[in-house]
Amino acid sequence: MPIAIRPATPDDAALLVEFILALADYEKLLHEAAPDADRLRTDLEGGRIHALIAEDTAGSRAVGFALYFYNYSTFLTRPGIYLEDLFVRPEDRGRGAGFALLRQLAH
Repeated sequence: MPIAIRPATPDDAALLVEFILALADYEKLLHEAAPDADRLRTDLEGGRIHALIAEDTAGSRAVGFALYFYNYSTFLTRPGIYLEDLFVRPEDRGRGAGFALLRQLAH
C-alpha cells in the first residue's frame, strides 16, 4: 500500500473527529470522548494544534493520523514537540502508515 503523508487543514476537522472517535473506541474510552469539529478547525487555523494525515494513495482514502503541538522545556530551554495521538485504522496496520507518520513528524 503506497502511503502519502500530508498536513491536516482546517477542512479535515470532521475527518479528525472520525479518527479520534475510532481511537477512543479502540482504547475502550468512547464514553469519555467528545471531540468537537468546530474547535478542532479553530485550533488548526490558529496553530494551537497540528496534525498529519496518512493516506492510502492506491485507495485514495485516509488511513491514520497524528496530532501534535509544540511545547517548550524550561529545564532545557529548548522547544520541543508533543505527540498527543497517533492512530492507524486496524485494517490498515502493518503496512507502514504509522512509521511514515512518525518519520514525517520527526522531520
